[in-house]
Amino acid sequence: MLFFGHKFLESPSFYHISSVDAIINTPPSSSIYLEFSEENLDIIHHLNSNEITYALSISTIKELMYASSLACDFIIVEKELAKTAQNIAESYLFDAKILVSTTEESDIEELALLGVDGVIFPNAIIKINS
Repeated sequence: MLFFGHKFLESPSFYHISSVDAIINTPPSSSIYLEFSEENLDIIHHLNSNEITYALSISTIKELMYASSLACDFIIVEKELAKTAQNIAESYLFDAKILVSTTEESDIEELALLGVDGVIFPNAIIKINS
């Protein structure tokens, strides 16, 4: 299981941006965090064309399928969608890893039993202003 933002384990951060221009305010070789939306497609295409690692936060199965097709590296889901998202990712052999957003350490055991790829805690995401 991958851990991002857990207080015991060192991990890279994700930088939440709102525009392509905001990328310049992130450290070199940063991973980017975006919420999936049509308004962010220009950023997503820029990230792909520049081979920048990024995560997309999604809230529906349809968005899950789009995220995989858009070649993101990580797909972030809420706990309620974890099992379904992981099963779909395994059925379709997604390259992206499924990360479940959580604030509770008590979720780790349940999510491990569900077979999810990883967990992400809120402090793993750093908001960058443009």
